[in-house]
Amino acid sequence: PDLIARPLPGLAGRPDAGWEAAARAIMTTDTFPKGAWRRARIGGTEVVIAGFCKGSGMIAPDMATMLGFVFTDAALPAATLQALLSESTERSFNSVTVDGDTSTSDTVLLAATGKAGNPPVSDPADPELAGFARALDDVMVELAQLIVRDGEGATKFVTIRVDGAESDRAAKRIGLCIANSPLVKTAIAGEDANWGRIVMAIGKAGERADRDLIRIAIGGVLICADGMQVPGYDEAPVAAHMKGQEIDIRVDLGIGQGAATVWTCDLTHGYIDINGSYRS
Repeated sequence: PDLIARPLPGLAGRPDAGWEAAARAIMTTDTFPKGAWRRARIGGTEVVIAGFCKGSGMIAPDMATMLGFVFTDAALPAATLQALLSESTERSFNSVTVDGDTSTSDTVLLAATGKAGNPPVSDPADPELAGFARALDDVMVELAQLIVRDGEGATKFVTIRVDGAESDRAAKRIGLCIANSPLVKTAIAGEDANWGRIVMAIGKAGERADRDLIRIAIGGVLICADGMQVPGYDEAPVAAHMKGQEIDIRVDLGIGQGAATVWTCDLTHGYIDINGSYRS
């Protein structure tokens, strides 16, 4: 018997079968349910996009151990939804990492009921879908960021922006190399603005980079330029920034127009405690 499909008809209309209940039902090591929603318009018709997801550990690009379910009442064909979802996933779930590990069970689904009754649109690039695509991105990015914020043992949410790379692909690869570096992540946990570890991660990414062109800023303060620490660098505002929960790292490679943003968290002993005691 199909243990999933068989109970579904009886769930419709139940007061305990709401969004939060569904989000809680799929939690594993998550500490809170994760949901997001936005409104958009297609041809003058208002539509809603809402979703929930789960994930806390074993999280890296290609989605890893996470489940994401996004729904809309828009009337859009499956091929259009798939194209929009694929692009949005690259900018959201495939741009976050907690620990660099992936699994075989990751899923993100986008389903449309069609009940909004908007004018039919089949081309994903149609300007009529621009607002819907932006709203979908907003939902997907918020959900992906919630996973990072709930990363196992995490105490800090880290945004890494890479500019000036040879290509967007190169920028993303470099950003993820920084985000996945245990040395960088533990430095952030220790509230140490160690720009040398960031340079190390850039170098091991395998993408084009020139040490003497790299510029690194943390918390909006330029720390490294021309291959050296900035003369007269005042550590005080950066140290204060590192003590916060929202950490901002900006890297400019100075060699091209490629850019990408990725999100990660720090690596603390809490992660070891959770996974060192975990039994399947």
